[in-house]
Amino acid sequence: MQQPRDFSMAGAVDLGARQAAAKRRQQASQPDGAGGESSFVFDATDATFSTDVIARSQSVPVIVDLWAEWCGPCKQLSPVLERLAEEAAGDWVLAKVDVDANPQLSAALQVQSIPMVVAVIGGQLADGFLGALPEAQVRQWLNQVLQIADQLGMPSRVGAEATATDAAEATDTSSAGRQQAQWPEPAAGPGATGPGATGPGATGPGAGGRGPGVPPGPGRPATPGGPAEMLGDQRFEAAQRAMDSGDLDTAAATLQDVLADAPDHPVAKAWLAQVDLIRRVNSYDRAKVQQAAQENPDDPEAQTKAADLELATGQVDASFDRLLSTFQRVTGEDRNTLRMHLLNLFEVLPPRDPRVARARSRLSSLLF
Repeated sequence: MQQPRDFSMAGAVDLGARQAAAKRRQQASQPDGAGGESSFVFDATDATFSTDVIARSQSVPVIVDLWAEWCGPCKQLSPVLERLAEEAAGDWVLAKVDVDANPQLSAALQVQSIPMVVAVIGGQLADGFLGALPEAQVRQWLNQVLQIADQLGMPSRVGAEATATDAAEATDTSSAGRQQAQWPEPAAGPGATGPGATGPGATGPGAGGRGPGVPPGPGRPATPGGPAEMLGDQRFEAAQRAMDSGDLDTAAATLQDVLADAPDHPVAKAWLAQVDLIRRVNSYDRAKVQQAAQENPDDPEAQTKAADLELATGQVDASFDRLLSTFQRVTGEDRNTLRMHLLNLFEVLPPRDPRVARARSRLSSLLF
């Protein structure tokens, strides 16, 4: 795939199809309008593209099919894309854009002929293809799109986001159950070592009080109605008790056991990422790590350790920026080492944290 490009609606000009645009907008507003929508196929417009495509591409690749009613080849390609989207069942989603009904968007995407298909991944536009390709070639291109998404550590299915939301909502202890779900509350106490620890000598995310923007981790001892109990698995209570006692190895092993049964469990993944971060940071000599990072700006090991310290003390953007800047300078296996470490740090934060979204988008632009 070729180098992605940023694009803007600024300066987009009318394509001259005003009558067709009005007709298409009217059809799109009707239940039986063109391009019937499903969970994986939907219409995108000038007004909704930023939300429905750009924002959504942070969690799943969005394939954009640019078409028109009068286009014969479009009528051959669009059904193929729609069928493949349903077959993929959320590995990617299909946004259909009627070029006559959306002249500003068409101009911004520099549409010169249709059908035209592009991919948007992590907020970045990747070049696609023109014309009604055979299904085998379309599948090959889609495989390349998914490979890039995998490199970004992007959730492979739309359902994964819904699962994360459901699991987070399960921790809501409000009797009305209407408040926005939050991650479990952090532990507290002098000398604590678990995620969210506070007090003298505390280490780990949120040390000395929850750090700026650092997510709360698994928290206080399990009590009736507490966060661990609300997750409906006694292993979370065991992991919580282990962290409260400072037994991080047992906590990690318990969480790994949960993930063996439910590999995509969002809370287990976040707790384990936090525990792993704390274990690493507890083994560091802060002064030596900072000196090594300063003296060796292109050394992946030195920079990942420094990034760990920054994240553990609440410097989220600084941590991500450090790894991304180093990634941009190095080559070969060093890039992969940095990429994998950055993806691991993403797990420490809630899945919809905007800082993660920004970092994923920047990583995407560097990978293409």
